[in-house]
Amino acid sequence: MIYDLIVLGAGPAGYIAAERAGNAGLKTLILEKNVVGGVCLNEGCIPTKTLIYSAKIYDSAKEGKKYGVVAKEIAIDHEAVVKRKDSVVRSLTGGVKAKLKKSNVTIVSEFGQLSGRVSDGYRVITEKSAYIGKRLLLATGSTPIIPNIPGLKEGLKGGFVLTSKEILDLKTIPQSLAVIGGGVIGLEMASYFNSAGSKVTVVEMLKHIGGDIDPEISEILLKNHKKKGIEFRLNSKVVNIGDKSVTFESGGETHTINADKVLLSVGRRPVTDGIGLETIGVEAINGKIKTDDRGKTNLPEVYAAGDCTGRFMLAHAAYREAEVCVNNMLGRKDIMRHSAIPSVIYTNPELASVGCTEQSAKASGIDYETATLSMKYSGRYTAENEDGDGICKIIFDKASKKILGVHMVGNYSSEIIYGAAIMIEMEMRIRDIKEIVFPHPTVSEILREIAFEI
Repeated sequence: MIYDLIVLGAGPAGYIAAERAGNAGLKTLILEKNVVGGVCLNEGCIPTKTLIYSAKIYDSAKEGKKYGVVAKEIAIDHEAVVKRKDSVVRSLTGGVKAKLKKSNVTIVSEFGQLSGRVSDGYRVITEKSAYIGKRLLLATGSTPIIPNIPGLKEGLKGGFVLTSKEILDLKTIPQSLAVIGGGVIGLEMASYFNSAGSKVTVVEMLKHIGGDIDPEISEILLKNHKKKGIEFRLNSKVVNIGDKSVTFESGGETHTINADKVLLSVGRRPVTDGIGLETIGVEAINGKIKTDDRGKTNLPEVYAAGDCTGRFMLAHAAYREAEVCVNNMLGRKDIMRHSAIPSVIYTNPELASVGCTEQSAKASGIDYETATLSMKYSGRYTAENEDGDGICKIIFDKASKKILGVHMVGNYSSEIIYGAAIMIEMEMRIRDIKEIVFPHPTVSEILREIAFEI
């Protein structure tokens, strides 16, 4: 059967592209061997947020005395938390399927593999069928990186070592949890399991947590997590996984910690092996499918979006990349801009950032200035965060005063950062922010306050 568009993968990039294409009248097929919704909906963004929200409620109840509220005999019912997580995921995946069907998209629950060019386009095969697509969108996503650490494979097979997928299905809280990797996934899960009662130790190769985030923000997040009892072994390289133990090197010395479970969260890599890229000649560099700013690969009518391109492994970036691809398929000129992609770590407190960091600005040779302000300058933040130490930091061009980057730590940051992204996208200046009327009292007012401080 011939389709106007065949989509490989039904994660954020795939299902958004299929929905948009179907609504535009393209005869669309989407192939997905696993569950519709991809990693984000089934193993990442959504399930982790349900766990973290439960932990936030628990933490608030424990600390309620600060606010004149005393709760007794409170506890996290982890089994109930997981049950609710599963319910939320089922509801949302059902919603995605319903939207695809409403858009007249054909869903085939099989692994799709490229199988060469034909006169009408490109051939895609599954175990049961073969299809022809006039256009292709590759949205095959990503998978956890499994480093070559002695004992790791045995640990994964035995269930001692878990990836971000398996840890979400644990029925009981481990007494102790070692987290290998202090990035987004590692920190979010460390935050939840610490609140739920685990003794958590994070082992990170870098000398800071959070990856490429602003160092000042990273330090505040580290301080807050340490205060809650999470231990950090920074500048440390894991060299062996043993029986209920993790061994790492730091400062020329070897250390071993014991743990009931280990979470492996050292990053993700694109899923491009085994999908048949070579059969049609799609260019990929180090496993990342190469695309231009329209989402096009090196082949006519072949596009790629989402994690498989290896750019921003974030669902919201994948959404926009997918829309850019479909718009160009339909003859609508559109380009993908990666200069203002927000990122969030949903711990307690939250961290959010968008645009340039000082490091990236320096690397680009930009003459910049910064301004930092305590979140306590926001009345609502002070009212709702006793002893809060959040900050907001703005990076701006020294000459034009255009906003280049915004970084903040403190609750509600995730809901504010999109506004900062708009400011960067619209090339707003410090004086432009001063003219915006922010609702009062809101934490978002910190952006206005910092503008006037400058």
